[in-house]
Amino acid sequence: MKGATALLMFWLYGTGALAAPAVALPGLGSDSHRSVVDVNTAPWKILGRVQTSLGGRCTGFAVAPTVMVTAAHCLWLSATRHYIPPADVHVLMGYLLGQYRLHAHVTHFVIAPGYDPENEGGTASDDRATLVLDRKVIAPADLVPYGVAQTGAAAMLVGYPQDRPEVPYGDIACQINGLAVNGLIHHDCAATRGDSGGPLLARQPDGEWGIVGIDVLATPERGGFAAPLPH
Repeated sequence: MKGATALLMFWLYGTGALAAPAVALPGLGSDSHRSVVDVNTAPWKILGRVQTSLGGRCTGFAVAPTVMVTAAHCLWLSATRHYIPPADVHVLMGYLLGQYRLHAHVTHFVIAPGYDPENEGGTASDDRATLVLDRKVIAPADLVPYGVAQTGAAAMLVGYPQDRPEVPYGDIACQINGLAVNGLIHHDCAATRGDSGGPLLARQPDGEWGIVGIDVLATPERGGFAAPLPH
């Protein structure tokens, strides 16, 4: 991705990519403080853009060299009331302005058993899809370990939001607000549509970052909820 930094700055300022969105989106509020991250450095090497042949886009993250995780609702087709075929889903690792490190196809995926796409709110804590890829997309040393979500812990949430789909964009200065009764993790990170499936990271007691959840729901103002990781 040689020259990507210069290209990025031109794109952001030359095309108004950092301008306020014309339509208010959930999860951002009036005090959103998002920024672009470097997908070639830790912990963001795990990040990828999940795309479908129908033009759908979400965020995903690697949990093993050939395994990604995203939100299950990203793969549901409400018009047909079926999930999109795995062959129509692919992943672009480290996506930035049309460039990416690796392109992988999904061979099959597994939806968490408790998730019901027609009762999304009631089963959001299981809104999780595990994608098996046709090639390795990350080195084991670049993976981010799972962590524990603790109220008040510093958090980060980055993805490919609807208003900035061409860049890895998110909130790197937010926190965990608490845990809901149904297992969802409440956070105040600015995230919206398109960020679904992105990793919610939280600072661990040892000072390192750990993945604690999968972004699945946005609140009317800044913040949202993440589904817990599988045990």
